[in-house]
Amino acid sequence: MTLRPGLTATVSLVIGSADLAPALGSGDVPVLATPRLLALCEAATVAAVAPHLAPGETTVGARVELDHLAPSPRGSIVAAAAVLEEVDGRRLTFGVTAHQDGREVARGRVIRVMVDRTRFPTA
Repeated sequence: MTLRPGLTATVSLVIGSADLAPALGSGDVPVLATPRLLALCEAATVAAVAPHLAPGETTVGARVELDHLAPSPRGSIVAAAAVLEEVDGRRLTFGVTAHQDGREVARGRVIRVMVDRTRFPTA
């Protein structure tokens, strides 16, 4: 299938104990861990293009630039949005943002690469 810039998706997370920095080993302040925030942003990129991929195609992460701008406490809802900004062959570049209660808590870029899923070992 042909992917075009402009595809979007948003995914949300209610922050629980397992999403906090101490649980993920990324700090000792009980707020949303940066690795969990990154995973949420990546989930938005996957959701933006998954319905548009050919059978047997998937994407894998290749590069991330993420600014974690503000803390989010347990119980709050964080929404990550991804916009496909550029398609260069198999390379897909997304702009990502995350918001909580109307304020931006993160922004960055995620690069993913389209691949043939049969080339990867199965569990």
